[in-house]
Amino acid sequence: MRFWTTDPSPELVAAFATIARTRMHDVPICNRKLQVEAVGFQRTPDGHWVGAMITPWAINLLCLPGQLEGWPALAACSKHDWRFPSGDYEFTVAEEDSIGVYHLCSLFSPALEFESHEAARLTALAAAHALFADPLAEPPPAKATSRRAFLGLGR
Repeated sequence: MRFWTTDPSPELVAAFATIARTRMHDVPICNRKLQVEAVGFQRTPDGHWVGAMITPWAINLLCLPGQLEGWPALAACSKHDWRFPSGDYEFTVAEEDSIGVYHLCSLFSPALEFESHEAARLTALAAAHALFADPLAEPPPAKATSRRAFLGLGR
């Protein structure tokens, strides 16, 4: 298994750009306005790497192993929940010859709703940063009101 000791972004871009030029070249779900780009990759507290991968066919969060410890040994297509400050998210185990084993969490697939690469980039970057944000607070419970109060007729 391959472990990433430095930011995997350049190698991810190279691998997915090759896929875009070959296997995905004429696939109709591709958004030709999108380029291949890795954004927001950073180390997790447990030493692995996480960030967002933009491709013409999808925008995914990716987790890549930074060390053996804490990386689950699972078969391709298995599911694994990764815990981040913002919550737990389900990832799917995948493998690509040029990058090895990684886990992905689909954000947009296909990614046809994006009118520009910049819009996709900002969305992907926001998602990657949101993983490390505190969870949103629960809204306070709504006060029960009577139908009369709801209609503005007093209590």
